[in-house]
Amino acid sequence: MGLDLHDLEPVSRRSTAAIVADRIRQAIMRGTFPPGTQLGEVELAGRLGVSRGPLREAMQRLVAEGLLRSERHRGLFVRDLDAADVRDVYIARTAVERAAGLLILAGDRSAATERLTSALAVMEAAAVTGDAVALADADHAFHAEMVAAAGSLRLRRMADALLVETRMCLAALQQNPPPADELLAEHRELRDAVRDGDTDRLVATLETHMADAVARILGPSGGVTPTGAEVPLPA
Repeated sequence: MGLDLHDLEPVSRRSTAAIVADRIRQAIMRGTFPPGTQLGEVELAGRLGVSRGPLREAMQRLVAEGLLRSERHRGLFVRDLDAADVRDVYIARTAVERAAGLLILAGDRSAATERLTSALAVMEAAAVTGDAVALADADHAFHAEMVAAAGSLRLRRMADALLVETRMCLAALQQNPPPADELLAEHRELRDAVRDGDTDRLVATLETHMADAVARILGPSGGVTPTGAEVPLPA
């Protein structure tokens, strides 16, 4: 017996709630809404030009993603970060990007190398201009491109969420960026390891890169220093 689909109405490809969630997610990622910020429905709805229904749906999506936390009788807040959160984000990123790297090495390395080379060129251009935020954006895009090149939708979904949390770490915590030339060298090493099919070099470089990022974010004391402003520390 076939299904009767006549009562199903067409839907837009992206709902208002999804678009609103993207806007708020970007604002959290950029440090516009630092950890601990309370998000008021009335003000946000006015700024975004949407009704409170889609806004509430969007905010619940972000609660489910772990970017917002709900406090009874108080409202919604951007989730706070501590040293354990930072370490956990980078442990998870290392696992996801290592898995993506292994898939790439078992597949079309040439196509992946081409994608990473293009992403690296954007990083190099940003470094020449001295624009630290643009460099952070390009760094973010490089890692997203590496996971995308693996062809796994599930790894990509996980990586997208983790990269947003990464930018939250960078926006909220101690500023201690690596020199641009050092950062570029690490990403060239990742690209070259993919190009050469060198599993050991790829994994070792990735692990060192992530560990260095954690050390720089947490600082010598291993603690965190909220600033409430965007810190464009790449990784």
